[in-house]
Amino acid sequence: MKIVTLLGSPRPEGNSAAIAGRFIETAESLGAETRTFALNKLNFRGCQACMACKTKLDHCALKDDLTGILDEIRDADALVLATPVYFGDITAQMKMFIDRTYSYYVPDFLTKAIPGRLPLGKKLVFIQTQAQPGEKMFIDIYPKYELFFQFLGFKNNQLIRACGVNDAKDAEKREDIMKLAEETARRILEDAA
Repeated sequence: MKIVTLLGSPRPEGNSAAIAGRFIETAESLGAETRTFALNKLNFRGCQACMACKTKLDHCALKDDLTGILDEIRDADALVLATPVYFGDITAQMKMFIDRTYSYYVPDFLTKAIPGRLPLGKKLVFIQTQAQPGEKMFIDIYPKYELFFQFLGFKNNQLIRACGVNDAKDAEKREDIMKLAEETARRILEDAA
């Protein structure tokens, strides 16, 4: 199984990265091939609404650090998105990436039974961390973005959510969250077997 992980936090050793790290470590121990990219270290832009991916090309027309990563995701079996909550939503870095996934849709995606260009059945693992301890706060983030990935053909998607983690090492101290990351990696790989 090939897994691509995108870290959306500007903090390379933050909570969402720590949870993703435990997931990746477990997946690799079970034989998965993984690639991890820190979006904050890349030079890329969000979607420019040029519509080239709907009129002339079957991929994004932009040429930047995200170009090869979009290709890797096309070939991957699973995608891990790890993001803290900033101002009630995902980070700007993660949002720019998600906007670029518009290129994965076919030109007439609103009327097609299969609206995406990706192979069907990929898996999504969404890691969301937040300083806010209240679980009712920001509960709307994952369903909103998962809907778009379901539309692209992602199935059996998983959420790993850590509330009340503020300082950079808080998630690593949360045995329940780290165990959930390990269990999710095992489940994803078992489903693929």
